[in-house]
Amino acid sequence: MSAIGDIPMPSGFRYKDIAAQGRPEHTKTDAFRLRHPSMDVGRRAKIFAPFDALKGFNEAVSAKNELYVSRQELSEEDTSELNRRLTILREKTENSRIARENAIRLTVTCYFPCTDENSEAFAVRGQYRTITGICMSVDPSEKKVLVGSSWLAFKDIRRIEGPAGLF
Repeated sequence: MSAIGDIPMPSGFRYKDIAAQGRPEHTKTDAFRLRHPSMDVGRRAKIFAPFDALKGFNEAVSAKNELYVSRQELSEEDTSELNRRLTILREKTENSRIARENAIRLTVTCYFPCTDENSEAFAVRGQYRTITGICMSVDPSEKKVLVGSSWLAFKDIRRIEGPAGLF
């Protein structure tokens, strides 16, 4: 009885003579290799790359790792300083022409409530994020400021930093 690798070959095995030949070996110039060139390693890796069987599952799991905090109330000093800075910005961005001329680049730290309905922090806690951009408008009637392409509510702003000498 012969063997295929470590497995014993049964006596009535149909492909006994082919298995006995072993793996074929090809040179770079033989006819088989010319008709069937080796696959590029990058393309071969794509065949064996893992796929996402449950679409969105990995994102949902990583969303659970997000840290949320409670909104921090500003002290009276911080509130008055923030109001002073917003007043200065309002004067510097009275209309879009003046805002473009001044092009005041701000860094605003702002509170964003949790919007993930599946999180325990939904509508209870949120995150503080920093947004950097050109201040285009301050709207006291709507109580919002436009930084870059984001409208930020006054009540959510924690800190406003600008160029030296502005505030």
